[in-house]
Amino acid sequence: MAAPAPVAPAVGGRTASSAMIWSALAIVYVVWGSTYLGIRVVVEAEIPPMLGMASRFLVAGALLALILGLKSGWRRLRITRREAFGALVVGLLLLAFGNGAVAIAEQTVPSGLAALLVAATPLWLMALRVGGGERPRGLTWLGVLIGFAGVAVLALSGGNTSAKPLSIALIVIGTISWATGSRFSPRLGLPKDPLVTALYEMLFGGTAMVLLGVLRGEPGRLHLDRIHGSGWIALGYLILFGSLLAYSAYSYLLANAPISLISTYAYVNPAVAVLLGWLILSEPLTWQILAGGAVIISGVALVVTAERKNPGP
Repeated sequence: MAAPAPVAPAVGGRTASSAMIWSALAIVYVVWGSTYLGIRVVVEAEIPPMLGMASRFLVAGALLALILGLKSGWRRLRITRREAFGALVVGLLLLAFGNGAVAIAEQTVPSGLAALLVAATPLWLMALRVGGGERPRGLTWLGVLIGFAGVAVLALSGGNTSAKPLSIALIVIGTISWATGSRFSPRLGLPKDPLVTALYEMLFGGTAMVLLGVLRGEPGRLHLDRIHGSGWIALGYLILFGSLLAYSAYSYLLANAPISLISTYAYVNPAVAVLLGWLILSEPLTWQILAGGAVIISGVALVVTAERKNPGP
Protein backbone atom coordinates (compact mmCIF):
# COMPACT_ATOMS: atom_id res chain seq x y z
CA MET A 1 0.00 0.00 0.00
CA ALA A 2 1.23 3.47 -0.81
CA ALA A 3 2.16 5.80 1.97
CA PRO A 4 -0.62 8.13 3.15
CA ALA A 5 -0.79 11.49 1.44
CA PRO A 6 0.76 14.35 3.39
CA VAL A 7 -1.53 16.70 5.23
CA ALA A 8 -2.72 19.27 2.72
CA PRO A 9 -4.15 22.73 3.19
CA ALA A 10 -7.90 22.56 2.77
CA VAL A 11 -10.63 24.99 2.04
CA GLY A 12 -11.98 27.52 4.45
CA GLY A 13 -8.78 27.58 6.53
CA ARG A 14 -9.31 24.01 7.72
CA THR A 15 -6.88 21.13 7.37
CA ALA A 16 -7.37 18.05 5.25
CA SER A 17 -6.01 15.13 7.26
CA SER A 18 -4.62 11.96 5.75
CA ALA A 19 -7.58 10.06 7.22
CA MET A 20 -10.07 12.36 5.47
CA ILE A 21 -8.23 12.08 2.17
CA TRP A 22 -8.00 8.29 2.30
CA SER A 23 -11.62 7.96 3.39
CA ALA A 24 -12.71 10.00 0.38
CA LEU A 25 -10.42 7.96 -1.87
CA ALA A 26 -11.87 4.68 -0.55
CA ILE A 27 -15.37 5.90 -1.41
CA VAL A 28 -14.28 6.79 -4.94
CA TYR A 29 -12.48 3.44 -5.27
CA VAL A 30 -15.45 1.25 -4.40
CA VAL A 31 -18.57 3.27 -5.17
CA TRP A 32 -17.46 4.59 -8.55
CA GLY A 33 -16.42 1.09 -9.56
CA SER A 34 -20.01 0.00 -9.02
CA THR A 35 -21.56 2.92 -10.93
CA TYR A 36 -20.65 1.40 -14.29
CA LEU A 37 -22.95 -1.48 -13.42
CA GLY A 38 -25.62 0.99 -12.30
CA ILE A 39 -25.43 2.94 -15.57
CA ARG A 40 -25.69 -0.27 -17.58
CA VAL A 41 -28.81 -1.33 -15.65
CA VAL A 42 -30.37 2.12 -16.15
CA VAL A 43 -29.92 2.17 -19.92
CA GLU A 44 -31.05 -1.46 -20.26
CA ALA A 45 -34.23 -0.54 -18.35
CA GLU A 46 -35.20 1.78 -21.24
CA ILE A 47 -34.26 5.00 -19.47
CA PRO A 48 -32.69 7.30 -22.11
CA PRO A 49 -29.01 7.74 -21.12
CA MET A 50 -28.74 11.55 -21.09
CA LEU A 51 -32.06 12.12 -19.34
CA GLY A 52 -31.29 9.33 -16.88
CA MET A 53 -27.90 10.80 -15.95
CA ALA A 54 -29.40 14.32 -15.89
CA SER A 55 -31.94 13.23 -13.28
CA ARG A 56 -29.12 11.54 -11.38
CA PHE A 57 -27.09 14.71 -11.02
CA LEU A 58 -29.95 17.21 -10.73
CA VAL A 59 -31.59 15.30 -7.87
CA ALA A 60 -28.25 14.70 -6.15
CA GLY A 61 -27.30 18.38 -6.51
CA ALA A 62 -30.65 19.53 -5.12
CA LEU A 63 -30.35 17.13 -2.17
CA LEU A 64 -26.82 18.31 -1.41
CA ALA A 65 -27.93 21.95 -1.56
CA LEU A 66 -30.79 21.19 0.85
CA ILE A 67 -28.48 19.37 3.26
CA LEU A 68 -25.87 22.14 3.27
CA GLY A 69 -28.48 24.91 3.53
CA LEU A 70 -30.27 23.33 6.49
CA LYS A 71 -27.04 22.40 8.25
CA SER A 72 -24.93 25.52 7.74
CA GLY A 73 -27.31 28.20 6.50
CA TRP A 74 -28.17 29.25 2.97
CA ARG A 75 -25.34 31.80 2.86
CA ARG A 76 -22.99 28.86 2.41
CA LEU A 77 -24.41 28.32 -1.09
CA ARG A 78 -23.55 31.82 -2.34
CA ILE A 79 -20.88 31.94 -5.04
CA THR A 80 -19.38 34.61 -7.27
CA ARG A 81 -19.79 34.84 -11.04
CA ARG A 82 -16.26 33.57 -11.55
CA GLU A 83 -16.92 30.60 -9.29
CA ALA A 84 -20.17 29.88 -11.12
CA PHE A 85 -18.35 29.97 -14.47
CA GLY A 86 -15.69 27.56 -13.19
CA ALA A 87 -18.34 25.16 -11.87
CA LEU A 88 -20.15 25.37 -15.21
CA VAL A 89 -17.01 24.49 -17.20
CA VAL A 90 -16.12 21.56 -14.94
CA GLY A 91 -19.72 20.36 -14.87
CA LEU A 92 -19.77 20.32 -18.67
CA LEU A 93 -16.43 18.55 -19.06
CA LEU A 94 -16.76 15.96 -16.28
CA LEU A 95 -20.48 15.26 -16.26
CA ALA A 96 -22.25 16.33 -19.45
CA PHE A 97 -19.48 15.28 -21.85
CA GLY A 98 -17.54 12.79 -19.70
CA ASN A 99 -20.18 10.82 -17.80
CA GLY A 100 -22.79 11.44 -20.48
CA ALA A 101 -20.60 9.88 -23.17
CA VAL A 102 -20.07 6.78 -21.04
CA ALA A 103 -23.83 6.44 -20.42
CA ILE A 104 -24.63 6.65 -24.14
CA ALA A 105 -21.88 4.16 -24.98
CA GLU A 106 -23.00 1.65 -22.36
CA GLN A 107 -26.10 0.95 -24.41
CA THR A 108 -23.84 -1.47 -26.33
CA VAL A 109 -20.60 -1.56 -24.32
CA PRO A 110 -20.42 -3.93 -21.29
CA SER A 111 -19.90 -2.08 -18.01
CA GLY A 112 -16.57 -3.78 -17.29
CA LEU A 113 -15.16 -2.89 -20.70
CA ALA A 114 -16.33 0.72 -20.28
CA ALA A 115 -14.55 0.94 -16.92
CA LEU A 116 -11.33 -0.42 -18.39
CA LEU A 117 -11.37 2.19 -21.16
CA VAL A 118 -12.02 4.94 -18.60
CA ALA A 119 -9.01 3.62 -16.68
CA ALA A 120 -6.88 5.43 -19.26
CA THR A 121 -7.77 8.79 -17.65
CA PRO A 122 -4.34 9.24 -15.98
CA LEU A 123 -2.72 8.68 -19.37
CA TRP A 124 -4.72 11.52 -20.90
CA LEU A 125 -3.87 13.64 -17.86
CA MET A 126 -0.20 13.03 -18.58
CA ALA A 127 -0.70 13.94 -22.24
CA LEU A 128 -2.25 17.24 -21.14
CA ARG A 129 0.71 17.90 -18.85
CA VAL A 130 3.13 17.30 -21.69
CA GLY A 131 1.10 19.67 -23.84
CA GLY A 132 1.48 22.24 -21.07
CA GLY A 133 5.27 22.07 -21.29
CA GLU A 134 6.13 19.53 -18.60
CA ARG A 135 8.79 16.92 -19.26
CA PRO A 136 7.97 13.56 -17.67
CA ARG A 137 10.50 10.95 -16.58
CA GLY A 138 11.42 8.04 -18.82
CA LEU A 139 9.43 5.61 -16.65
CA THR A 140 6.37 7.83 -17.06
CA TRP A 141 6.71 7.72 -20.84
CA LEU A 142 7.00 3.94 -20.71
CA GLY A 143 3.82 3.72 -18.63
CA VAL A 144 1.95 5.99 -21.04
CA LEU A 145 2.99 3.92 -24.05
CA ILE A 146 2.03 0.65 -22.34
CA GLY A 147 -1.30 2.06 -21.20
CA PHE A 148 -2.26 3.37 -24.61
CA ALA A 149 -1.29 0.02 -26.14
CA GLY A 150 -3.88 -1.58 -23.85
CA VAL A 151 -6.47 1.00 -24.92
CA ALA A 152 -5.69 0.18 -28.55
CA VAL A 153 -6.20 -3.55 -27.91
CA LEU A 154 -9.62 -2.94 -26.39
CA ALA A 155 -10.66 -0.29 -28.91
CA LEU A 156 -9.72 -2.34 -31.98
CA SER A 157 -11.19 -5.62 -30.72
CA GLY A 158 -14.13 -4.20 -28.79
CA GLY A 159 -13.14 -6.70 -26.14
CA ASN A 160 -14.56 -9.32 -28.55
CA THR A 161 -18.07 -8.28 -27.47
CA SER A 162 -21.05 -6.66 -29.19
CA ALA A 163 -19.63 -3.20 -28.45
CA LYS A 164 -19.90 -0.89 -31.45
CA PRO A 165 -16.74 0.96 -32.62
CA LEU A 166 -18.57 4.29 -32.38
CA SER A 167 -19.45 3.56 -28.75
CA ILE A 168 -15.82 2.71 -27.98
CA ALA A 169 -14.74 6.01 -29.57
CA LEU A 170 -17.37 7.86 -27.56
CA ILE A 171 -15.97 6.51 -24.30
CA VAL A 172 -12.45 7.58 -25.32
CA ILE A 173 -13.73 11.10 -26.09
CA GLY A 174 -15.58 11.20 -22.78
CA THR A 175 -12.43 10.11 -20.97
CA ILE A 176 -10.42 12.90 -22.59
CA SER A 177 -13.11 15.38 -21.52
CA TRP A 178 -13.01 14.08 -17.94
CA ALA A 179 -9.21 14.31 -17.85
CA THR A 180 -9.33 17.88 -19.19
CA GLY A 181 -11.80 18.95 -16.52
CA SER A 182 -9.81 17.28 -13.75
CA ARG A 183 -6.56 18.81 -14.98
CA PHE A 184 -7.72 22.41 -15.18
CA SER A 185 -10.29 22.53 -12.36
CA PRO A 186 -7.78 23.96 -9.82
CA ARG A 187 -7.18 26.93 -12.15
CA LEU A 188 -10.80 27.88 -12.76
CA GLY A 189 -11.48 29.75 -9.53
CA LEU A 190 -13.98 27.21 -8.18
CA PRO A 191 -15.78 27.79 -4.85
CA LYS A 192 -13.48 27.18 -1.90
CA ASP A 193 -15.97 24.78 -0.34
CA PRO A 194 -15.64 21.44 -2.23
CA LEU A 195 -19.20 20.39 -1.36
CA VAL A 196 -20.60 23.64 -2.75
CA THR A 197 -18.41 23.08 -5.81
CA ALA A 198 -19.83 19.58 -6.24
CA LEU A 199 -23.46 20.69 -5.99
CA TYR A 200 -23.10 23.45 -8.58
CA GLU A 201 -21.15 21.19 -10.94
CA MET A 202 -23.94 18.61 -10.66
CA LEU A 203 -26.67 21.20 -11.22
CA PHE A 204 -24.91 22.79 -14.20
CA GLY A 205 -23.84 19.44 -15.65
CA GLY A 206 -27.29 17.93 -15.14
CA THR A 207 -28.98 20.90 -16.83
CA ALA A 208 -26.63 20.57 -19.81
CA MET A 209 -27.49 16.86 -20.00
CA VAL A 210 -31.19 17.69 -20.23
CA LEU A 211 -30.48 19.99 -23.18
CA LEU A 212 -28.28 17.38 -24.87
CA GLY A 213 -30.94 14.75 -24.27
CA VAL A 214 -33.55 16.94 -25.92
CA LEU A 215 -31.25 17.48 -28.91
CA ARG A 216 -30.86 13.69 -29.16
CA GLY A 217 -34.64 13.24 -29.17
CA GLU A 218 -34.67 11.34 -25.89
CA PRO A 219 -37.97 12.75 -24.52
CA GLY A 220 -39.82 10.90 -27.28
CA ARG A 221 -38.18 7.63 -26.15
CA LEU A 222 -39.01 8.08 -22.47
CA HIS A 223 -41.92 5.86 -21.41
CA LEU A 224 -42.19 5.73 -17.63
CA ASP A 225 -44.60 2.79 -17.70
CA ARG A 226 -42.02 0.63 -19.50
CA ILE A 227 -39.16 1.21 -17.06
CA HIS A 228 -38.29 -1.91 -15.11
CA GLY A 229 -38.09 -1.81 -11.32
CA SER A 230 -34.37 -2.59 -11.53
CA GLY A 231 -33.91 0.63 -13.50
CA TRP A 232 -35.45 2.74 -10.74
CA ILE A 233 -33.35 0.99 -8.10
CA ALA A 234 -30.16 1.53 -10.12
CA LEU A 235 -31.03 5.19 -10.70
CA GLY A 236 -31.64 5.68 -6.98
CA TYR A 237 -28.27 4.09 -6.22
CA LEU A 238 -26.52 6.38 -8.71
CA ILE A 239 -28.19 9.44 -7.18
CA LEU A 240 -27.45 8.66 -3.52
CA PHE A 241 -24.14 6.85 -3.74
CA GLY A 242 -22.64 7.53 -7.16
CA SER A 243 -23.36 11.27 -7.14
CA LEU A 244 -24.27 12.58 -3.70
CA LEU A 245 -21.58 10.58 -1.92
CA ALA A 246 -18.85 9.67 -4.42
CA TYR A 247 -18.86 12.80 -6.60
CA SER A 248 -18.72 14.97 -3.48
CA ALA A 249 -15.76 12.89 -2.30
CA TYR A 250 -14.05 13.36 -5.68
CA SER A 251 -14.53 17.14 -5.54
CA TYR A 252 -13.03 17.09 -2.05
CA LEU A 253 -10.01 15.18 -3.36
CA LEU A 254 -9.48 17.59 -6.26
CA ALA A 255 -9.29 20.41 -3.74
CA ASN A 256 -7.07 18.66 -1.19
CA ALA A 257 -5.02 15.82 -2.66
CA PRO A 258 -2.32 15.56 -5.35
CA ILE A 259 -3.65 14.53 -8.75
CA SER A 260 -1.18 11.61 -8.90
CA LEU A 261 -2.85 10.11 -5.82
CA ILE A 262 -6.37 10.84 -7.02
CA SER A 263 -5.62 9.15 -10.34
CA THR A 264 -5.09 5.79 -8.64
CA TYR A 265 -8.87 5.28 -8.60
CA ALA A 266 -8.59 4.58 -12.33
CA TYR A 267 -7.02 1.18 -11.75
CA VAL A 268 -9.22 0.16 -8.83
CA ASN A 269 -12.59 1.05 -10.40
CA PRO A 270 -12.16 -1.34 -13.36
CA ALA A 271 -11.51 -4.34 -11.12
CA VAL A 272 -14.71 -3.61 -9.20
CA ALA A 273 -16.69 -2.96 -12.40
CA VAL A 274 -15.49 -6.06 -14.24
CA LEU A 275 -16.22 -8.30 -11.24
CA LEU A 276 -19.72 -6.88 -10.67
CA GLY A 277 -20.60 -6.95 -14.38
CA TRP A 278 -19.58 -10.60 -14.58
CA LEU A 279 -21.33 -11.63 -11.35
CA ILE A 280 -24.57 -9.68 -11.67
CA LEU A 281 -25.15 -9.12 -15.40
CA SER A 282 -23.25 -12.17 -16.69
CA GLU A 283 -21.21 -9.89 -18.94
CA PRO A 284 -18.62 -11.67 -21.09
CA LEU A 285 -15.14 -11.86 -19.65
CA THR A 286 -13.05 -12.46 -22.77
CA TRP A 287 -9.30 -12.83 -23.04
CA GLN A 288 -9.17 -9.51 -24.93
CA ILE A 289 -10.81 -7.73 -22.00
CA LEU A 290 -8.50 -9.38 -19.47
CA ALA A 291 -5.37 -8.79 -21.56
CA GLY A 292 -6.19 -5.23 -22.58
CA GLY A 293 -7.30 -4.34 -19.05
CA ALA A 294 -4.12 -5.78 -17.52
CA VAL A 295 -1.99 -3.76 -19.96
CA ILE A 296 -3.88 -0.52 -19.24
CA ILE A 297 -3.71 -0.94 -15.48
CA SER A 298 0.02 -1.82 -15.65
CA GLY A 299 0.68 1.33 -17.65
CA VAL A 300 -1.32 3.51 -15.27
CA ALA A 301 0.47 1.98 -12.28
CA LEU A 302 3.83 2.84 -13.86
CA VAL A 303 2.75 6.43 -14.52
CA VAL A 304 1.45 7.00 -10.99
CA THR A 305 4.52 5.35 -9.41
CA ALA A 306 6.91 7.42 -11.52
CA GLU A 307 5.09 10.67 -10.78
CA ARG A 308 5.13 10.06 -7.03
CA LYS A 309 8.91 9.86 -7.24
CA ASN A 310 9.11 12.98 -9.39
CA PRO A 311 10.16 16.04 -7.37
CA GLY A 312 8.78 18.31 -10.07
CA PRO A 313 5.18 19.55 -10.50
